[in-house]
Amino acid sequence: MEASLINLANVIQIAVAPVFLLAGIAGFLNVMSGRLGRIVDRARILEKRMFVIKGEEQKKSSQYELRTLWRRIRMINWSIGMCTASALMVCAVVVSLFIGDIWHLQFETLVTGLFVFAMLLLITALILFLREIQLATRTLQLGRESFDD
Repeated sequence: MEASLINLANVIQIAVAPVFLLAGIAGFLNVMSGRLGRIVDRARILEKRMFVIKGEEQKKSSQYELRTLWRRIRMINWSIGMCTASALMVCAVVVSLFIGDIWHLQFETLVTGLFVFAMLLLITALILFLREIQLATRTLQLGRESFDD
């Protein structure tokens, strides 16, 4: 009984790191969800405004901005999906650690694979997030350049 409690304590210690990783991923998801909400709000405003725009130049500029917003929405959606999948893989790591200990199964390869896959998903999510931010910044710079003329 005492040896099994010690094993459980060891598994809990090992599972703490992935749980902290989950907290970090949750923070990323919160930031990305907030950005997505703001982008969608801006797209809705722009879509409504398109009906009242009279000038051809303004209409073209608004259409370009709207296409860019929809690109950003797709990127952030993919990023959120990858981040969520990463979190699910981390959860699977934690569950595998406990199941392996309880049933005395050798899940080292499974745990390693799940963790590596979780990191690859997280890396992909962060790259997509970075690309979305770069696209947003580039769009702002283009708008600023048109005002500087």
